[in-house]
Amino acid sequence: MNREQATIAAPFRLITVPERWCVHSYYTLSPYAPDGSGRLLLAGADLERGTGEVLVLDPASRVMDRFGENRLDSSFYHTAHWQTWGPDGRSVYYRSGSLKEPRMVRRDLASGREVTLEGDMEGAPPFGEPIVSGLLGMLYAAGYGYNRFQPELAPVPFQKRGEHGLFSYSFDSASKNFGGRLVLSVEQILACHPMRDRLLSSDRELKLRLGQEDGLTLMAYCVRWNRDGSRLLFYFGNHSVVGSRHEPRLAYIFTADREFREIHLAVDLSYGRRGVHWGWHPDGEHLLGYGPDPENDGGMCLAQVRYDGSGYRRISRHTSGGHPSISPADYNLLATDESTAPGKVLLIDLREDQELMSFTLPRVYGTEEPKGRNPFRVCHHPVFSSDGSRLLVNVLPGRHSALAELVMEEALS
Repeated sequence: MNREQATIAAPFRLITVPERWCVHSYYTLSPYAPDGSGRLLLAGADLERGTGEVLVLDPASRVMDRFGENRLDSSFYHTAHWQTWGPDGRSVYYRSGSLKEPRMVRRDLASGREVTLEGDMEGAPPFGEPIVSGLLGMLYAAGYGYNRFQPELAPVPFQKRGEHGLFSYSFDSASKNFGGRLVLSVEQILACHPMRDRLLSSDRELKLRLGQEDGLTLMAYCVRWNRDGSRLLFYFGNHSVVGSRHEPRLAYIFTADREFREIHLAVDLSYGRRGVHWGWHPDGEHLLGYGPDPENDGGMCLAQVRYDGSGYRRISRHTSGGHPSISPADYNLLATDESTAPGKVLLIDLREDQELMSFTLPRVYGTEEPKGRNPFRVCHHPVFSSDGSRLLVNVLPGRHSALAELVMEEALS
């Protein structure tokens, strides 16, 4: 597309904030207020000043509140400040600080009072606290977002595997627990990993080539909660480490209960196995995402698996590698997207694996898509409201990105 303003056609409703580059946080977190008030939670960047802020919009898309101004980095253009509603809609959690020195904030919306912790977050669980998260800076240090290896961005050196992994954070001032505790280290995950021997063999090979102080760029990242907060999933591996290191691509998806007493390897996307973007089915028991096609050797499909790794099966032949979400109101209705230019959002009927409809929407500003995370591209990240009545996506119709909302009853009628 060219650099002129694109038109967002019906049945979508365009939601904009003047002079702000806006996105919601991620497709696995609903930006709709949990109290049913119709408020929306997003973040907006002031591109001229190089800062981003959290925004609360009323049902008419007017700004009710704005806070949390922070310097922009590459991660903002993908997931903003990871702003997340508290469970009752009275508070908001969001990231602050930097990739190297992350902070998280809990804000009471009525009083404006904020509490800040040292630590990182990729969204808060549906029950609020404790927040469980890896260190986002590890992901970007490995090459994600910037397309280059920058170990200096890592809050903890990669090879200190006993000092990073998944942390638990609480804002409980009564217990004076203002920091995070490491609940599951990379070292611990590696020690009990079902493919431990193969991973250690790859680690030794890399050390021989890059030096004994180096090794696989392992990390724990991408914590995602199911709807009732009883279980979480997390990734373990190197995800998108830059090709110049010649590491095997490693991505294992584990699940755990809230207390980490029960941990399962659910999906293996490593050593040439294709797949991406796994999250929770709204039933809270299953995961879905793009993974190896069990009926097409070497192929990829939309798949589903139980949290314990059993019952892996194909649910659709769609292969875009986009961001799939199943409607909480209709488990046969799936939304996903495609990273074309312009982009596309699709609705798929899983009963017959048929495309119900698709929508072409702008997601790149300019004549071609630039690499990395930057203000010239967005991911659509389709996300349903908690009742399934609406679908929200990121769009980039001009210099400033915006949100586009689809009322499902109108679209499907």
